[in-house]
Amino acid sequence: MPLLTQLVRLFFLRRLREIDRFRSHPAEVQQLQLQKLLRQASATAFGKEYRFDEIRDGRQFGERIPVTDYAAFGSYIDRIRRGENNVTWPTDIRWFAKSSGTTASKSKFIPVSREGLRNCHLRGPMDIVCMVADRYPESRVFSGKTLTLGGSHRLENTGGTAQEGDLSAILIENTPRFGLRMRVPKPETALIADFERKVEAICRETVSQNVTSFAGVPSWNLVMLKKILEYTGKNNILEVWPNMELFAHGGMNFKPYREQYRQIIPSDRMKYIETYNASEGFFAIQDDPATEDMLLMLDYGNFFEFRSGDTVVPLEGVECGKVYAMLITSNNGLWRYEIGDTVEFTSTNPYRIRFAGRTRQYINVFGEELIVDNADRALLAACNETGAVVGEYTVAPCYMSLRERGAHEWILEFEREPDSREHFAEALDRELRAVNSDYDAKRRTTLERQRLTVVDRGLFLAWLRARGKNKVPRLVNDRHVAEEILAFGGEKK
Repeated sequence: MPLLTQLVRLFFLRRLREIDRFRSHPAEVQQLQLQKLLRQASATAFGKEYRFDEIRDGRQFGERIPVTDYAAFGSYIDRIRRGENNVTWPTDIRWFAKSSGTTASKSKFIPVSREGLRNCHLRGPMDIVCMVADRYPESRVFSGKTLTLGGSHRLENTGGTAQEGDLSAILIENTPRFGLRMRVPKPETALIADFERKVEAICRETVSQNVTSFAGVPSWNLVMLKKILEYTGKNNILEVWPNMELFAHGGMNFKPYREQYRQIIPSDRMKYIETYNASEGFFAIQDDPATEDMLLMLDYGNFFEFRSGDTVVPLEGVECGKVYAMLITSNNGLWRYEIGDTVEFTSTNPYRIRFAGRTRQYINVFGEELIVDNADRALLAACNETGAVVGEYTVAPCYMSLRERGAHEWILEFEREPDSREHFAEALDRELRAVNSDYDAKRRTTLERQRLTVVDRGLFLAWLRARGKNKVPRLVNDRHVAEEILAFGGEKK
């Protein structure tokens, strides 16, 4: 074991024991989180309104506090942004993470407290370090630096004492000095607004350094790595950074990008760790190299609940194989807040999840109930069967007419063409029918086979940059995103 890795593991021994504790006693740890949150916020305006001091357990909590989302909870957030203190959390809210979501154009401003920043947002990356040192004792990843590609919106004053901007800007401002010494690029480079200028600056700063890991959203990091190769004239990333061995990724399903990363980083030593972090908090980490699923982190100051239809259950009430919308009560002052993501439990001992999509990203125009997880699985299978690599995609309904049945239009970019597009379409349709029985039933009656619209490579990236977003909506229940992308400049092939 390399000495530095051994020292890192020794430093985190206590934390490893804490993680083992919530693995073994999840319900107990979650109830302690809830009681602590209620106690801390009992004197806030929200706590008084719902009489937190009278709540004794999770059942009473669920009966008394309504389920909310940003639209329902926004009036409290607006009060905090205007400078009012002690609204939903007792300590001052100094930051708001600005998020536009995936399909909505209206910005959301998610409160970030000192407790939430320290115990959740910054604790997640530290636990990644902890788990890597524990799971990979021979790793030399700590001998080099981590390249992080975050957002570009600098912090701005709200008019009061708080600041708002990308979560990455908040994290950069509050990362301890020792952490900043272990990462590249410099903060001022990381926050350059123009993506092309930022990547050029990253190239100049980092290609001569010993970068052993990188972190961020798969789509934008892939673009950055390709720019690195253009800048250096190298064939793969190992020729630039020979000690590269870790990518901690999150924000979207990694499966559609996995093959491209294997090609650009051809190394058996390369490790990929999926994380689940959002503006609302850091929630899960892939803790076991034998599975791609993520361990739900139960002691970050979050109390979790899960909704299936109209039924909301605590953690101990979930079932494996079922997709739930996730609700959080958190030390950022969010209460029974539905964050807009869906997850599927793959294990309840310990509690492991995988990201299934967004609550608003689905297609159910014809009763097919197609969700993002179905689409990603079918797409991966079709790519494997036909040798294709898909860069980005989105799916929209094609409505019925007097003469035609309905269908789904798949708008996509091929990084590598399939052996034939007809074979790809057949494989995709077959796999969609295999993973979703409702879709299969509708294909027998009201739905035609999906229609493929292949656009030029780079169209999705250009559209994202113009919109200031970093994720392509995968499934949309109407055609507004599809029409916008097609009108943006891509022509059907």
